[in-house]
Amino acid sequence: MSSLRTRRSRCGTLSSTVAAQPSPSGDGKAGIRQLPPSFLEEHASHTSCRGRSTLKTAVSSATAPLPFAGTADCSRPPNGGMRWIAAVALALLAPWSHGEEATHGYSYIYGLAYPPDFPHFRYVNPNAPKGGVLRTPGFDNYDSFNPILDRGVPPAGISFLGFPKFIYDSLLEPAIDEPTSQYGRLAQSVRVQDDTITFELRPEARWHDGAPITAEDVAFTFRAVHEHGSVELRSSLASVLAAETPAPNTVVFHLKPNAADAATVPLFLGRMAIFPAHYWRERDISKTVATPPLGSGPYRVGRFVPGRRVEYDRVLDYWGRDLAVNRGRYNFDTVVFDYFRDEHVRREAKAAGVVDVGLESVAKNWATQYDKLPAVQAGLLKKELVPLTQPAGLWWAIIWNLRQPRFQDLRVRQALARLYDFAYINDTLSYGFYLPGRSVFQNSPMAAVGLPNERELELLTPYRAELPPEVFGEAFQPRRNDGPGPNRNAIADALALFRSAGWQLEDGSLRSTATGDAFHIDFVVISTGLVRTLQPYLATLERVGITATARAPELSHWFHRMRTRKFDAAQRSFEPAHAPGLQLRNWFASASADMEYGGNWGGIRHAGVDSLIDHVIKARTKDDFLAATRALDRVLIWSHYFLPRFSSPGYRLVHWDRFGRPEHEPLQRIAYLDTWWWDPEKSAKVDEGIKRLGL
Repeated sequence: MSSLRTRRSRCGTLSSTVAAQPSPSGDGKAGIRQLPPSFLEEHASHTSCRGRSTLKTAVSSATAPLPFAGTADCSRPPNGGMRWIAAVALALLAPWSHGEEATHGYSYIYGLAYPPDFPHFRYVNPNAPKGGVLRTPGFDNYDSFNPILDRGVPPAGISFLGFPKFIYDSLLEPAIDEPTSQYGRLAQSVRVQDDTITFELRPEARWHDGAPITAEDVAFTFRAVHEHGSVELRSSLASVLAAETPAPNTVVFHLKPNAADAATVPLFLGRMAIFPAHYWRERDISKTVATPPLGSGPYRVGRFVPGRRVEYDRVLDYWGRDLAVNRGRYNFDTVVFDYFRDEHVRREAKAAGVVDVGLESVAKNWATQYDKLPAVQAGLLKKELVPLTQPAGLWWAIIWNLRQPRFQDLRVRQALARLYDFAYINDTLSYGFYLPGRSVFQNSPMAAVGLPNERELELLTPYRAELPPEVFGEAFQPRRNDGPGPNRNAIADALALFRSAGWQLEDGSLRSTATGDAFHIDFVVISTGLVRTLQPYLATLERVGITATARAPELSHWFHRMRTRKFDAAQRSFEPAHAPGLQLRNWFASASADMEYGGNWGGIRHAGVDSLIDHVIKARTKDDFLAATRALDRVLIWSHYFLPRFSSPGYRLVHWDRFGRPEHEPLQRIAYLDTWWWDPEKSAKVDEGIKRLGL
């Protein structure tokens, strides 16, 4: 619980301080809730498929490689690309934004690319017209407008830390053309000094009811998360001791002395949606909420049908519309999310024009269902693979519940991995769309490559006796079986590993030599599309005597089973940020495995993993940072805590050609919700074409 006390500030005025008791150790990523609202917008078979980029430039050896230089080929960047690359190079040369002076933004490791007086982000059209409606699909359902709790699913458009948070403002706004930079939104400046983080708020900031946004609102939000937020959110704030409000527009966060994550905490605080204290004073923020709350952002909730539809109406007198971080953004008068529980129906809604833009979640549909449509052939309905600069990570890796003794044996996990044939499953079910999963940090310099370097070895050697010997060799590469279908050599290798671990194939059943128990795996996944992709693997498991089932429960029930660890095997995506320290603690740290509702669903507990995560968080130079991420990558992958499966080459975007779009380089996320605009002429041509085709 937290306490509220007043004390006299150094300037002699009374200030209030929200002090919180330390929450359990083990940080989770800034409010990702493990599946953020951005997932719920358009997610059936994958989360954000991250794209590959070959953005490279001749910067000095001190800054190369670029933080999001990829390894695969993409189409040539649009005009202006070299100007953008030069700006990122300057960001890499800039110092880490930590110091005595207040600045217009904050960045970790890489520095700020935009100057204090920048007029707008480079990836927007600052003169984009306002108007029109954008319709996009949501996934499954929603049941609460409160985005901070462990229970309840908020609608797409109301995220606490991610995007979009349509009805709220945050202290800082991420620049999605930079790795870690955030710039002032509610805050006009930020100062990081010793164990304090100070934000100065803009005096013109207003709630939708006209009340000013003050430091007390920020302190209230901090207290609400510390007391009632999800495990991931509370653990991410574990290093923050108090929020002080020495002046109406000044909030000072006090950190634990020498906190290991002090350099990344400002990124978390900067992304928080800020809540109105005066609104919640007579309401209970610890409960799920069926009524849209008061906000301050560019949109307010309009019409909605719980679980089925939600509309956001643009706020015409939005206080922040002319801020540099908002100029050219939020251009639609109305954004509509229509929810679909069935993937087939959702695809048909795109093809029929019931929705305007969305992502295709099934690779088979992408390969086989769109090109034959008359609207696609006529150029009215577009499909495009959109690369991103965010690390690709792993797409729905299979995680084993390590709380079960059988999965604690490395040989069992190695055997299960040996039986998975990526090439066959990808070629037959996904039409070759995906890339083989190699790294938690795939498509980024954070991924392990080749042999560990000297700095990596320094971090790994203290745990050599506890680690698989492969960790000290070449970086992981998936094995490719010869020919399609189950591979005899793979099956023989797996059975040998099972035997060495005490499991024997008898009369078609794999059984424990100690207890006689049969080996059964119950896979619990989020969608029927994922159930489909598991079928070849389940058939191979059956060949070695393992019975297996796969089910896709309703979304809230799936959430509950993941958070309470009620599964044998499950699937989740690992999509790390460019500053992933808090994410890594949430996903893989021992402390998170022991937390009720913690994010370490698989139950990884390893002192070496914990140490390497700490090194990632404590790193203050790029060399130390990359050595720590690469060493951790080796340990996680070669320990076979999860089966890497796939990584994606990009977002599968499908949209009707009704919109204007700015030219820009690949970004960290797809940006149609906030950077596109309604084009009446293009829309009229689409309508004429639909009429001509008789659709």
